[in-house]
Amino acid sequence: MNTQVGTVTLVGAGPGDPGLLTRAGAEAIARAEVLVYDHLIQSRLLDLAPLSADRVFAGKQRGRCPVPQDEINAMLVRFAREGKAVVRLKGGDPYVFGRGAEEAEYLIAHGVPFRVIPGVTAGVGATSYAGIPVTHRDATSAVAFITGHNEPGDPSDRIDWPALARFPGTLVFYMGFRHHAAICATLIRLGVAPSTPAAIVCNGSTALQRTVSGTLATLADVVAAAGPGIGSPALLVVGQVVSRREPLAWFERLPLFGRSIVVTRPIGESDRSASDLEALGAEVLIAPTVQILPIDDHAPMDDAIDRLPSFDWLVFTSGNGVRYFLDRLESRGRDLRALGHLKLAAIGPATAEALARYRLRADLVPDSFRSEGLAEALVPRVSGKRVLLARADRGRMILQEQLAPIAHVEQIPVYRNADADTLPADVLDCLERGSVDWITLTSSAITARLHTLLPESARSRIASGFIRLASISPVTSEAARRLGWPIAAEATEHTWPGLLRSLIGVETGQQNH
Repeated sequence: MNTQVGTVTLVGAGPGDPGLLTRAGAEAIARAEVLVYDHLIQSRLLDLAPLSADRVFAGKQRGRCPVPQDEINAMLVRFAREGKAVVRLKGGDPYVFGRGAEEAEYLIAHGVPFRVIPGVTAGVGATSYAGIPVTHRDATSAVAFITGHNEPGDPSDRIDWPALARFPGTLVFYMGFRHHAAICATLIRLGVAPSTPAAIVCNGSTALQRTVSGTLATLADVVAAAGPGIGSPALLVVGQVVSRREPLAWFERLPLFGRSIVVTRPIGESDRSASDLEALGAEVLIAPTVQILPIDDHAPMDDAIDRLPSFDWLVFTSGNGVRYFLDRLESRGRDLRALGHLKLAAIGPATAEALARYRLRADLVPDSFRSEGLAEALVPRVSGKRVLLARADRGRMILQEQLAPIAHVEQIPVYRNADADTLPADVLDCLERGSVDWITLTSSAITARLHTLLPESARSRIASGFIRLASISPVTSEAARRLGWPIAAEATEHTWPGLLRSLIGVETGQQNH
């Protein structure tokens, strides 16, 4: 039995945008053996934990509490006493209406060490994304955070409303949607001017964010007129700063704001792609259709590494190939000096960037970032030379076929692609509900596997154009068309940034496909 007590780390996840998690929070999750998480935590944050970590849902939302707080407290102690590294992942900040202090006090009482990693609280994060500065030198120098959980006048309500009505600054009510009309009426009754600007921000800092504004006197009617798109989770913001929102509402003006986009790239490649899309305002769903794994038999790669002096060119067709080959080189007691005599070729900028991370510069990057373009660029350079192709265990054979007549070519697998068995449950749920706008395709193999894994209803939505496809290249597009799927956006530069530019062009009406 493990007698070493583990540590519980209370981590604030921020208000919704996965990018607002702090670096310390991400590092804690990456070391977690148990991850106990709340309602509304983005699935992308759960993916930061090791695959071996236990993921325990302990979410609470109004009117529904799958795991009572007492059970959550006991659970944290139990896992810690098993000697495990526990992360308690909470929306916003653990100590701002998050019951984090209660959990910390329980841990202290039971002799469990803990630490707290603060998060961006919604009163600062969601308001910023909505274009509302909670303080402004020309408007107010004070802000108050208040729970709107209880209706004013309720016996359990402990807010000093007369004092709040005299507060000389911005009022931010958390959980304020359900009672927003009563809160506005109470503030007016206690002397706050009916013309005071007020706003509701729901689903702040996510692609589902919606903001409506008016005054204390009109907000309830504005919310009612807005329809079902406005609801919890939401903040109620009251104060002169609300009137500054319109020019500052940067998030809702992003080119992909409100779009739900599925990224089908493998784990390891998808994180950066997701971050790019989220920076453009999109909601991102990760659905890896293939996995990048080490090869089972290292003998061919080891043999090629031992014979590196006999080659003239080393050609990489992906960043994964760079990483697996150079890591293997190091594990065999060699270093970059073994490549000193070689010319290096990269299929495109992403692969060249992977080389640069190892302090290596590609001698050749073709203008067209496809196998055909790389082969065309290599032909005049490798006649009579010895060429080593470091690539995946499967894929197109264009390079070997076009170079073999003029050069001595050896092709070795340095990593392998394995098909995913299924798509994540949250992705399948969104596809079934019809809430996905785009799916990105970055290879013909990914396209084929996606078709296999999708339910028929989702395939039909794609075929009808209800869900649109963005393709990285003509080869990928052709693979989709063979399956009966139209392509709505195709990259003219066959890279991930090129795909994004094409997708944005279609969304903004500046490009048609």
